[in-house]
Amino acid sequence: MSAITLREDALLVIRRLRDAGHVALLAGGCVRDELMGLEPKDFDVATDAVPDRVREVFGRHLTQAVGAAFGVMLVRQNRSQIEVATFRADGSYSDGRRPDGVRFTNAKEDAERRDFTINGLFRDPFARDDDPDDDGVIDHVGGRRDLKAKVLRCIGDPERRFGEDYLRLLRAVRFAARFDLTIHPATWRSLCDNAFRITGIAAERVGDELRRMLVVPSRGQAWELLWQSGLIGPIFRDMPIPNDAPNRSRPFTRAMAEVSDDVPFASAIAATLLDLAHQAGVPTTEAVRPEAAQSLADAGRRSLRLSNAETDAVRAALSLWPVLEPATHGSVAGLATTRRFLGSPHVESALPLLRTLARDRNLGEAAVTTLDELGQVRDRLPDILPAPLISGDDLLTAGWQPGPHIARALTAAYDAQLEGRITTRDEALAVANSVG
Repeated sequence: MSAITLREDALLVIRRLRDAGHVALLAGGCVRDELMGLEPKDFDVATDAVPDRVREVFGRHLTQAVGAAFGVMLVRQNRSQIEVATFRADGSYSDGRRPDGVRFTNAKEDAERRDFTINGLFRDPFARDDDPDDDGVIDHVGGRRDLKAKVLRCIGDPERRFGEDYLRLLRAVRFAARFDLTIHPATWRSLCDNAFRITGIAAERVGDELRRMLVVPSRGQAWELLWQSGLIGPIFRDMPIPNDAPNRSRPFTRAMAEVSDDVPFASAIAATLLDLAHQAGVPTTEAVRPEAAQSLADAGRRSLRLSNAETDAVRAALSLWPVLEPATHGSVAGLATTRRFLGSPHVESALPLLRTLARDRNLGEAAVTTLDELGQVRDRLPDILPAPLISGDDLLTAGWQPGPHIARALTAAYDAQLEGRITTRDEALAVANSVG
């Protein structure tokens, strides 16, 4: 759905609330994005109408309570789902995640309980109807000033803001990187002092924030802030991280930061893990061997609660030694390895890391050669992984007994097929028999 349609539907919601006698405004990120000339992904509405009143205005069939205790309702308008939140002030936070209670209030207090000044803005979308020179922005916290100065600043006391919700530590990094903002000194000091508290946030939520900041081209600034703030250690708590980590070499994330396009999340995490291993003194030539790659991927999974598919993609991105092994370059035996690599479902996660390794002084020549060969194989052999000439059923029909020797025989036959040494079923059976 287009941003124009979403905005139009949000305005219809605002108009209906106002017609019912309530204050209603655009709120938060959509106001920030519009002031920056960006296209908002969502349009949220803030109002003085309490949740029960919102349901009364729009009807039960068009509303859904997604956080009524915190004043949040979803309103269905045409094909859009518009989040409508009651102006609120938060009580104490005892878990570093959400308020213990809230009270409904006005727009000014609602702005003052938000995280950063750039996110504390409201907008009256109909202000220009009365005054063509009024853009309708309502700023109680200095957000417009900070947007103009390109500064990210906590609203009020940074210690209090970060203490209320530890995830704001990562949100500060994400917003600063995404919008190329300088973090205000007081906010930065508090962020660094409280970096250790990120362990109080569920690893899944930490992983979600990293997905949003490390995939996009601004990942370089995000990485720099994660290292310099001290967040990287508590995030990847299963990895050994030296005390002077921010000032140590980080060749892989810095090289990947130069990629101007989006990259797979697995590639970004693999590069981070390689830098952590590098700082711990593990040679890159060892870190990309299968066992070490599995160990690194498992550390990433535990730290971020990665899914099985994501963990497999990280492991595959790291397990580059088979295609980097100099003995395979230009050899017939290396062709099977190369084709298996190109046919992997995770090859798109591995390629950005392979390009990054091409800059490494120990693996650079091997990586450059590998990239060249991968391109040649792709051009010459569009059918990278053809169907195997024989299957396990073929061997059982031929009288083989079940067991692990069948898998070894099938692998040998398929390698020979990928290497171009055999082209028929009978030849594949002969290879299998020679192994079995």
